[in-house]
Amino acid sequence: MRAPMPEGLLAGFDAGQTHTTCRLATACGRLVLGEGEGPGVCHLAAPGGEERFLEALRAALTAARASLPSSAAASVPLLAAAVGASGIEQGSAVQQRGRTLAAGGLGLPERCTTVTGDERTALRGAFPDGPGIVVISGTGTIAVGRDGTGLEHRCGGWGWLLDGAGSAMDIGRDGLALSLRMADGRRPDTRLRGALWEALGLDPSDPDAPQRIKARVVSQEFGPAGFARLAPVVHRQAQAGDPQAETILMRSAEALAEMVAGVAAALHLEAPSVCGTGGALQYMEGLRLRFARSLAELLPQARLAPACGDACAGALALAAELAKAAGEAGQRR
Repeated sequence: MRAPMPEGLLAGFDAGQTHTTCRLATACGRLVLGEGEGPGVCHLAAPGGEERFLEALRAALTAARASLPSSAAASVPLLAAAVGASGIEQGSAVQQRGRTLAAGGLGLPERCTTVTGDERTALRGAFPDGPGIVVISGTGTIAVGRDGTGLEHRCGGWGWLLDGAGSAMDIGRDGLALSLRMADGRRPDTRLRGALWEALGLDPSDPDAPQRIKARVVSQEFGPAGFARLAPVVHRQAQAGDPQAETILMRSAEALAEMVAGVAAALHLEAPSVCGTGGALQYMEGLRLRFARSLAELLPQARLAPACGDACAGALALAAELAKAAGEAGQRR
């Protein structure tokens, strides 16, 4: 017997700088039906930011609809959508602009659409009902927490040009900067330099390689994601015992622990549950282990805890609230 066709769908988006994920679920019971990916976003106020934001949402939604179990389900309308996006500040004009764009791009009224920072959807997904702290280390980095009364506080996340410590972008950039100091004789040469330059498709013995690197990193298509793609190279060299790479990784781990401690102090959380998430913490074991050690030293009573759900789950929870509120408003009319 076929499952009944849903009357409408909820959409939850996790829009990061590298890629955007859309998850579709039923409004009743919130059964997840499909998921798809699109390109990443940048700050809405950046050149081309609005266009990239809309392209990411539309592409991810199209991919998610294509993954649904039937062609009929793919035509079911959206009831509500929630977007957690990199660079969206709570209560800002940028947040309102993002909401207007998302509503128009997804064909929804604004009352059925919300846009917030991806750290807020990650927090909602990780700790749906109680207090806790989420620290995200992906292309960028941020920590946000909630106390038992619902009060929230964030640390970090002030943009890659100002505050990237602990992120994959920072790890990759610090490694590449260090490789240039090795090349010009300021630091002892190690395998890290060659590994990074090879990852960029350059010959480590080429005397013109430093000039090529200088030109490449200022190109528009490189940006923070270009640096972040080098983080796994630094990680592998640290795991292989390169002392310079180990120093970079340790510095990032300490920066993540410092953000968590800042959130805990602001919310008076003496023994918080802490969830580490984001691609860098998820895929780089060395960073994850060093972060755990740094956190234990800085905040001994903190407890690392698994997330109840991810950022898309948090976004779907927000979308469900919007759909419920819209339904109740319709019944009162």
